[in-house]
Amino acid sequence: MTTTVKRVVLAYSGGLDTSIIVPWLKERYGCEVYCYCSDVGQGAELDGLEARARASGADGVVVEDLRLPFVRDFVFPALRAGAVYEGRYLLGTSLARPLIASRQVWAAERFGADALAHGCTGKGNDQVRFELAYMALAPHLTVLAPWRDPAWTIRSREDALAYAEARGIAVPVRKGDLYSRDANLWHLSHEGGPLEDPAHPAPDDLYRLTAGAAAQPAWPETVTIGFESGRPVRLNGTALGPIELVEALNALAGRHGVGRVDIVESRLVGMKSRGVYETPAGTVLHEALDDLCRLVLPHDLYRTRQELSLRMADLIYNGQWFSPLRRALQAFVDTALQAATGEVAVELHRGRATAVARSSPQSLYRAGLASFDMTGYDRSHAEGFIRLFGLPLAVAAQRGGGAPAPGAAPNGASPPGAAANGRAHAAPPAPAAAARGAEVGGDGA
Repeated sequence: MTTTVKRVVLAYSGGLDTSIIVPWLKERYGCEVYCYCSDVGQGAELDGLEARARASGADGVVVEDLRLPFVRDFVFPALRAGAVYEGRYLLGTSLARPLIASRQVWAAERFGADALAHGCTGKGNDQVRFELAYMALAPHLTVLAPWRDPAWTIRSREDALAYAEARGIAVPVRKGDLYSRDANLWHLSHEGGPLEDPAHPAPDDLYRLTAGAAAQPAWPETVTIGFESGRPVRLNGTALGPIELVEALNALAGRHGVGRVDIVESRLVGMKSRGVYETPAGTVLHEALDDLCRLVLPHDLYRTRQELSLRMADLIYNGQWFSPLRRALQAFVDTALQAATGEVAVELHRGRATAVARSSPQSLYRAGLASFDMTGYDRSHAEGFIRLFGLPLAVAAQRGGGAPAPGAAPNGASPPGAAANGRAHAAPPAPAAAARGAEVGGDGA
């Protein structure tokens, strides 16, 4: 039985999938189709977007500039949380989806629509991200997902191109150029085509935001990032808004090849997929803020932020931006980083961004305490601290459950020098340098 809808708002990008979905929805449901598109920094991709949407049959089109809320309210909060998925992916696509979906819901209310639609495939993460946002914000609206509809006969991008060609729909994709890309101010992602073979290196001409080795400057360049409570506010001493700061830093870091990531990641829907990402500004900002946090946060607070960053990254990647847990974790992070005010110098060179200097009025670093000069430090306090810190070890040893006795092998293994046949062999003498080193005390890290 076909669902009855009168008016649907489609999350429209102007790409191949959503371009063919406009006529498909009208043919399938006989409904009005309104296209909602947000500008989150796609640049030239938006040129002629409204005209293309109307040419494909849209009854109405909305294009909103969301660049500021995208960076200020989604990207920077994730940055403060240190959210990086599986240690490498800076969540560029994942962060844009909840914002786009929330404004799509607003458009549906504005137009009096009774349904929402998206062009996500049935194999990817984005279908989850869009639909969880719909459920959180507008659970009363019908959701149409053409790629999961039994009546949808398109199975590949080649099929989609043929469908568009048969209906005279112009799409910004050519046969032979079947990379799937997603662009915004924070990143540019590349998937599909030859990248579907993880053993195949990404061709250098794939990249658009970052320079290859041959085009990178020969000498390093240092940039200085200023933060206020974990929010980036200055670049090289100049106060900039969120959009301007990210754009400028993308250009600076990109020419040094900073921000390339080629990974096989674990999709929420249960499969491994390969993605190639370019996130120049994001790479520098994460390096700088983490370095500042090391300077201003107590160890337990810094460690807790690290631990929670993994959970935050999972929540964002999995489309749970509007969940109570994500909001609660964000409140913790924003409180924890109130002291994260200061400046960090980051060196850009040969694809790497490395923090090389930092300063803060909230610094916990004290030169008098950290230096080898013992003046002003009562070393006798260390003895009591060590005794209390090591008390559990001493108690365990007295019980008999502590460390093995000198010369004894752990877990029942043969001790050093014992052969399997029971005949002992002499252990080799310790090197002279090691013996001398054992006699020398030190305060290394």
